[in-house]
Amino acid sequence: MIVKQLRVGEMDVFAYVLGCESTREAVVIDPGGEVDRIYEEARKQTLHIKYIFNTHGHWDHTIGNDRLKSLTGASIVRHQLDSGPDVDIPLVDEKPFQVGEITFTVFHTPGHSRGGVCLYADGHLFTGDTLFVGDSGRTDLPGGHRPTLGASIRRLMELPDETVVWPGHDYGPTPHSTIGWEKRHNVNAREYGYYVAGS
Repeated sequence: MIVKQLRVGEMDVFAYVLGCESTREAVVIDPGGEVDRIYEEARKQTLHIKYIFNTHGHWDHTIGNDRLKSLTGASIVRHQLDSGPDVDIPLVDEKPFQVGEITFTVFHTPGHSRGGVCLYADGHLFTGDTLFVGDSGRTDLPGGHRPTLGASIRRLMELPDETVVWPGHDYGPTPHSTIGWEKRHNVNAREYGYYVAGS
């Protein structure tokens, strides 16, 4: 799997271009601005953008949807609980999501928003605003709920320690981490029940 991380927009959003090395089909996760740069990155990798996948419906992660769709003809995918008139494929469950030969596991992870989701494939986890490096998304916006977010993150912590965490914003000390690192260092780890003593 090809993974390209781009910091875009006004709020340090991380957009991702993910591509299948065999078929060259690609998905862009959260085009939060600077769409032409995202598009050029895909072209540089000789990738065809088939899907635009939003981890949730907040404007800073969706603002580039229309422009990117106009450039590529890609279908916009988002959970039905955060859906809107721009969405072509509303997610209604956690069925696997296919891009070329890549099969993504979809985790519905509400708490930051009702329709928050994370994508997991080949040891890579794309967490949107559910989990940041060393922190987690806010819960004071409409649809936010801290206990629900905690339950969502506990699900993610069951993934293998070596899983690479790719967050939705550049808000941490590094642009990505691992599940194992988060168990030891995330400021919310005690609350989520994964604090590792002595680390």
